[in-house]
Amino acid sequence: MAMDTPPRWDRRMQQRLARGEAAALGELYDRFAALVHSLAHRVLDDDDAADQITREVFGYIWENPDAYDPKQGNLRSWVAKLTQRQAVHRLRQAEATAYAETGRGSVEELEQKVRRASIAARADYIVTSMPTPLRAALELAYFQRRDYRQTAADLGVTEDEARRRLRLGLQLLSSANRAAEGGAPPGYGRTL
Repeated sequence: MAMDTPPRWDRRMQQRLARGEAAALGELYDRFAALVHSLAHRVLDDDDAADQITREVFGYIWENPDAYDPKQGNLRSWVAKLTQRQAVHRLRQAEATAYAETGRGSVEELEQKVRRASIAARADYIVTSMPTPLRAALELAYFQRRDYRQTAADLGVTEDEARRRLRLGLQLLSSANRAAEGGAPPGYGRTL
């Protein structure tokens, strides 16, 4: 399966950013801005806040291109993780401020809201970063209510292949909840 951003592209992009090439930042922005904004919006449910997170994430990348470690994963995953962490951090701050001002709610409710937003953002990211064949199968099954036989016919694959794609796609999606319960992977733990 073809990857959206091959590792060689990731390394080259990091090198260009480290050299201070403004064109590299523009190219990175063109490629990932929609992902960053949609993930931030998914967590914060606010266009202005998502715009601010988008600026912060790309500002951080520009100032810290060496923070990306290709051994930890691809550049797209790193950018998404930065976005998710920053958006969750902002949500936590906003909710804590609202709690302090109004006195309504509890710390447990705040953490539950943050957890739900984090899981939803991770699920969105998983779907958008999924290989096209898996994503197409899931979209047919979910949005168009196709069973595996109809999905196979629509995609022009065997029924076994359609079942395999659906099963794998659902397994990947189920990892969104498991990741939130088990914490973050090592290496990408600090906010911007």
